[in-house]
Amino acid sequence: MKAKEQKTNKRGKKVTIIGAGNVGATVAYSLAMTGTCHEVWLRDRNPDISKGKALDMSQAANAARQHTVVKVAEKAEDIAGSDIVVVTAGSPRKPGMSRDDLLMVNAEITKEVVTDIKNHAPDSIIIMVSNPLDVMTYVALKVSGFPRERVIGMAGILDSARMAHFIYEKIGYGAGQIRASVMGGHGDSMVPLPKFSTVAGVPLTEILDPKDIEEIVERTKNGGAEIVGYLKTGSAYYAPAKSTAIMVEAILRDTKQIHPCAVYLDGEYGYKDVVSGVPLALGAGGVEKIFEVNLDDTQREQFAYSVDSVKRMIDVLKEKKFFDDIKG
Repeated sequence: MKAKEQKTNKRGKKVTIIGAGNVGATVAYSLAMTGTCHEVWLRDRNPDISKGKALDMSQAANAARQHTVVKVAEKAEDIAGSDIVVVTAGSPRKPGMSRDDLLMVNAEITKEVVTDIKNHAPDSIIIMVSNPLDVMTYVALKVSGFPRERVIGMAGILDSARMAHFIYEKIGYGAGQIRASVMGGHGDSMVPLPKFSTVAGVPLTEILDPKDIEEIVERTKNGGAEIVGYLKTGSAYYAPAKSTAIMVEAILRDTKQIHPCAVYLDGEYGYKDVVSGVPLALGAGGVEKIFEVNLDDTQREQFAYSVDSVKRMIDVLKEKKFFDDIKG
């Protein structure tokens, strides 16, 4: 027990965030404001952006009387000693670019970033936020060669939070007491779990009729697109960033909390060599345990569709020989 306590206490010193855009910077700010770790390091292709945001956040931490210092990782070597590395780096889809084009661009960015992590922070836990999330988590796992417990994708917490909000909008009460559960891929291939979703402990299926639940599910699937529609020139970042920070905190504090996160499946739910969102416990070692919940026929069909959509994108990378030069 004593040795385990020492290991747990050692964690929580340093978190590096690669990609200092809206999501990455907001993750850093959230961690700085809660004092979750001693140091947050920002790394971005534009070092001046990182410097400006790091200075601003460090001053905010002082205003909040927190001990966290936000620094800039100008060189790849600066990520050394990171307990956790959060990857938000990626390119948005541009006019004339196909989904396969975007997939290849972000896969190459992920390969470059994760190679640096492998070389300079080999003992870290990687949290992937870049899209397409499930596939980029798969790429990070293959490039790093890390055990699957240390390569995790953020999506399920975000989708669950969106679903919880839409449940609140539908029923008009229970804010803060709603626990929504989803699994599968991020976005329109998510698999809602109404029977595991509750309001103050009461199953959602006893509060709302199937039609209302279906409306909530459809709105959740399009939750990101709805925000993009309002913002016009950007996408959501507060909820994605907070969802990521929740994962970081669970790992650093070794809480063993159960969250839906993307992880490499090796037989769970009958699938192998693919990444998908499933309920798991997060702790000092990353993924401490994967839970296999009982799905009904409809949910199994939805999950199969979700897994297949990820497999198709992985197959595109394999056909383009993306993984051929990866050793290990």
